[in-house]
Amino acid sequence: MDVMEWRVDWYEDVTDTAKVIETAKEIRELLGEIPFLFTFRTSKEGGNFQLPDEDYKTLNIAVAQSGYVDIVDVEIFTGDEIVTEMIEKIHAAGAKIIASNHDFDQTPSQSDIVYRLRKMQDMGADIPKIAVMPQCKKDVITLLAATEEMATNFATQPIITMSMAARGSVSRLSGEYFGSALTFGAGEAASAPGQISADQLNDVLTIIHNSL
Repeated sequence: MDVMEWRVDWYEDVTDTAKVIETAKEIRELLGEIPFLFTFRTSKEGGNFQLPDEDYKTLNIAVAQSGYVDIVDVEIFTGDEIVTEMIEKIHAAGAKIIASNHDFDQTPSQSDIVYRLRKMQDMGADIPKIAVMPQCKKDVITLLAATEEMATNFATQPIITMSMAARGSVSRLSGEYFGSALTFGAGEAASAPGQISADQLNDVLTIIHNSL
């Protein structure tokens, strides 16, 4: 395991910031040196719960300031003013930021995917991330082509991209070849459509990485 993600939108006490921070502390102790990614995925981007934007901002900043997490996921289209404040305060707390966007309805055009990734980068994200929903095989190719374009021509830091659901699973396996730096595997249950178990994913990624 290279990184452990806590999808806190599935946590029953997610609206109690003190309990969230206490649980983050317990997870931190269990993980040791493994990087800890904190993610509240809003329902509008495929998550399990929706917080008001101000509460979402407050939660992410508070957890970063606790010092128990290494990386915080920030949904880039929450609103530029709120996102800018989160990025500034999370960085000030010493944590890194994955800026993310999840399109569960479609795969945007190649140029639009690149635009979204560049926006994340320009706003100060340490790692831009996008996940899109394919409606056909060509959509998966569009995502991979956008990944290659961004990685080759514009990226100044690692990026993460993926095409979701079973149709897009090949992007989770081959992303490194096109320029994606990380993919997500499931622990006990998938938190996004198309996720592969972490153990199986690690085996396949190792084979592909060693052949590059």
